[in-house]
Amino acid sequence: MRQSLFVSILHDIQQVNEYFIQTRDATGAPGLSGVQDMTAALRILQYGVPADAVDEYIRISESTAIAALNFFTRSIVATYEAVYLISPNEADVARLLQEGEQRGFPGMLGSLDCMHWRWDKCPNAVVSYDLWIWHAFFVMPGSLNDITVLDRSPLFDKLTRERAPVANYTINNHAYTMGYYLADGIYPRWATIVKTISQPQGAKRQLLARIQEACRKDVERAFGVLQARFNIVSVPARGWSDEDLYYIMKTCIILHNMIIEDERDIPENERSVAQLETDTSNLGCQMSRDPNEEYAQFMLNRQRIRSVEAHNVIRNDLIEHLWSRAGELD
Repeated sequence: MRQSLFVSILHDIQQVNEYFIQTRDATGAPGLSGVQDMTAALRILQYGVPADAVDEYIRISESTAIAALNFFTRSIVATYEAVYLISPNEADVARLLQEGEQRGFPGMLGSLDCMHWRWDKCPNAVVSYDLWIWHAFFVMPGSLNDITVLDRSPLFDKLTRERAPVANYTINNHAYTMGYYLADGIYPRWATIVKTISQPQGAKRQLLARIQEACRKDVERAFGVLQARFNIVSVPARGWSDEDLYYIMKTCIILHNMIIEDERDIPENERSVAQLETDTSNLGCQMSRDPNEEYAQFMLNRQRIRSVEAHNVIRNDLIEHLWSRAGELD
């Protein structure tokens, strides 16, 4: 990350955790600075090294490095989770839909896949073309496959409760109101998931499979960049507790998104303000509904999301759309 981002993060976490504020002991000697503590934590995350590997460079002991890492990860989550690890708001959805349409997939919100972290974690993530991770779900045993992780994931919770921004788009003259994610063949045939076609027959289906698989590389690229930036999630997890691993993974994802935003040079607080306005506008809109009516609507929305028929319809529309688009480009 750039120095300006490092300094900004240090300033923010000092507001929520006094551990990163330099103090003096009883003799008046200065203690460790916030820069030392934060640097030690970042080096452990970025290089995936044991805590005692930073003692000579940072001049702190192993136990202090572990403490710095734990305080750092919890401070990052407490400070930035509400901004950098949240569902897309209305403005984000509009931008994602525009990007998806430009790439040949109207209604696409991103790509979906799982990544294993050797120990017992199986992160499930949704990413967009710019490698921003919109959704992350983990703490599942590594023995679970992508389907069972998706079943336990809260990815579509807001959609089933009618609290997600509406995604209006048209494919092949058919109107849709639910966005979808690109995924590989193991995922179920839902209305919100567009999979590739295994052994496609005919030029139209082959075209869909080729373009879908190319666009779906977004999530693989995001995992690759995340692991390159934070080697700790690519090497076997060491003897931390479940809670420590939870905060480590979430911190790496949040910092990953912060670096992407910093490289895009988005004006400060632009996303957080927009997100706050969207979230507060949706609060309370469901409170006055009858519980029985709300539950019935919840089940109906759940059936719509998991509809195999709707999945086939949108995939067929995409086949025709991409074919006609290819003809226009030619």
